[in-house]
Amino acid sequence: MGQGILLSADNLDFMIHGVFSYTLFGQTVWFTTSHVCILIVFLVMIGFFIAARITMKHATEVPGTFQNIVELIVEMLDNMIGNTMGQWAPRFRNYIGTIFIFILLSNISGLFGLRPPTADYGTTFALGIITFTLIHYNKFKHQKVKGVIRGLCDPWPIWAPINIIGDFAVPVSLSLRLFANVLSGLVMTTLIYGLLGKIALIWPAALHVYFDLFSGAIQTYVFCMLTMTYVSDACTTE
Repeated sequence: MGQGILLSADNLDFMIHGVFSYTLFGQTVWFTTSHVCILIVFLVMIGFFIAARITMKHATEVPGTFQNIVELIVEMLDNMIGNTMGQWAPRFRNYIGTIFIFILLSNISGLFGLRPPTADYGTTFALGIITFTLIHYNKFKHQKVKGVIRGLCDPWPIWAPINIIGDFAVPVSLSLRLFANVLSGLVMTTLIYGLLGKIALIWPAALHVYFDLFSGAIQTYVFCMLTMTYVSDACTTE
């Protein structure tokens, strides 16, 4: 765990490192610290989901602490998605809820000494590509080819190249916004610890609260809100 997976006093490094490599079709493929951190986040999510499933399967009329937490999370996500996507909310509730929890846990993983997976552009760009695919799949499904072409030529056909560039800029802007904010927070806190050394014992916790918790939650909300807005627009036929 010493190759940039955990950030400690003796390992103040925000770079991505290779953990081990293997050969696939003659090419060397590296398993990096980002993959390890993503795997840890996935395991935490799976453990939480299994525990939530068991708890809700045996839910009581007077809920306990964990049941209250699960119900609060589900209600919060349902309200957020329903208020934004309207009639399309039931169809995309699972996807939006999953990426919300994944991005939030990834962003706040720095509180537990991990290198946030979202500080790797490979992670955020993959999320952007998934959203981009979802947007255009629903565009062609609901608006058909004729509606898509009409949208590209709005307000005049001469604007078609600009609209195409705008469409392809969506995953780039989504991924860069999330990546840059998380990475900047990681760099700032790492530099503080590196410059102050053992003096930085308690007060930098305020930086973690802002960069990892507050900013991480804001960036999670922004990414999901933009995704919901783009997908809802793609599903609109008028």
